[in-house]
Amino acid sequence: MFVQVIQGKVTDAEQAHTAMDRWMEELAPEASGWLGTTAGVTADGKFIALARFDSADAARRNSDSPAQDKWWHEFSSLLSDGATFHDTEDVVLDTHGDPDAAGFVQVMQGAGSNPDRARELMGQHRDEWAAFRPEILGSEVAMYGSGDYTMAMFFTSEAEAREGERKEVPPELQAEMDEMNSLSSGQPAFYDLEHPWLYSPK
Repeated sequence: MFVQVIQGKVTDAEQAHTAMDRWMEELAPEASGWLGTTAGVTADGKFIALARFDSADAARRNSDSPAQDKWWHEFSSLLSDGATFHDTEDVVLDTHGDPDAAGFVQVMQGAGSNPDRARELMGQHRDEWAAFRPEILGSEVAMYGSGDYTMAMFFTSEAEAREGERKEVPPELQAEMDEMNSLSSGQPAFYDLEHPWLYSPK
């Protein structure tokens, strides 16, 4: 799988949402290899999107199409300081429900000192985590550079996510969390998407 992370500051969240809806209606049917997009705007106007394709080649073909180029030219005019991109085929998906049914998405961005160990930890205790935090429908982690990452967590609702955060973590899972935190370089940035835009092929 290939993921492209796109972000920037929007001047009008509603116009950006309308433009994304239009992409879904007009361009998605011709976007071969496109698997879905998670996007949204934070309360302070930060736009972030994770677009999934089955390969880098499919993403490249899509971006090279004249229709895509025209759409992006129009969409990027809504970004006050332009866009930044992160492309990667180093992707970890974990689903326990239907992420497209999420009522709240939290995106985290940061850097880690040992991506290989982080990947191992993410593969452990999946069933235990699913039982402990049933409001988490899934996660998507895109890793790139020398340890940088973008992680999207899909929740049933923000209220249930906040309630889950307050639960006392079982010792085994807490130890895993502690080790994961020890691999972080600095504090991650959080993007709370209270009204996520979730798109998948029809």
